[in-house]
Amino acid sequence: MMERFFESFLWNSRLIVLSGVIASLIGAVALFYMASVDAFYMVSHLTHYASPDLDMQARAALRGETVTHVVEIVDGYLLATFLLIFALGLYELFISKIDLAEGAENASQVLMIHSLDGLKERLAKVVLMILVVRYFEYALSMDFQSPLELLMFAGGIALLGAALYLSHLGDKSH
Repeated sequence: MMERFFESFLWNSRLIVLSGVIASLIGAVALFYMASVDAFYMVSHLTHYASPDLDMQARAALRGETVTHVVEIVDGYLLATFLLIFALGLYELFISKIDLAEGAENASQVLMIHSLDGLKERLAKVVLMILVVRYFEYALSMDFQSPLELLMFAGGIALLGAALYLSHLGDKSH
């Protein structure tokens, strides 16, 4: 009797994971909202980009700011996606399979998590993409003072390329 009660309590304790699922979903929704609002305002600020009153230097500055904002928006969407995948993965691994996803013919395989390793792999790929976007964001504002700095920047690009290549090789091995 006591063993049955304890096992029931132990099994139901997995439901605490719902707090992480709900918090991750709320965070994902918040980040999707913020990135969408940022995208709307970025586009609305570009209405005067074609104005003949804008000189080349001001247009170049506006272009640079816009590219930086686009990178920040992509970063926001990627982070929101990370939280969404995390929430779905936690739910599928600890609570229950999502029946709608299993039976749907147009369901994305990215969102179907069958193991902890699968969740880690998907999240690692999103994190890698966030790092690539962040590196690009920092590269936009870099001012190289020496050839060594330029060489280190090129090395960083080579390392990112190698990481993307290795993650792609990992996809083919499955």
